[in-house]
Amino acid sequence: MDSKSTYRTFDKDFKVNAIKVVLEGTKSMNKIAEELGLSSNTLINWKRDYLKDKENSFPGKGFQKPDDAELTKLRKQLFRVTRERDILKKAIAVFTIHTE
Repeated sequence: MDSKSTYRTFDKDFKVNAIKVVLEGTKSMNKIAEELGLSSNTLINWKRDYLKDKENSFPGKGFQKPDDAELTKLRKQLFRVTRERDILKKAIAVFTIHTE
């Protein structure tokens, strides 16, 4: 038997619709998970993420939530500015040595 397991992915619409069924409360989470072929832990995680930030939940593969995108942008900027500062420090050291 192949040891590789298939990794299933679900789009945002599927996840949101599953969570809406959970929030309706007409069926147990375990029953919904069974019907969808998911683990109840998966539904619990989806529900938590959805209730935390409905607009930005499940951004999709390759996309970031606005806060995460801003953090990534700031980290890149910090890296660039730090590198520029280090280059300037080295240049000052070189020019200081040559002028003495």
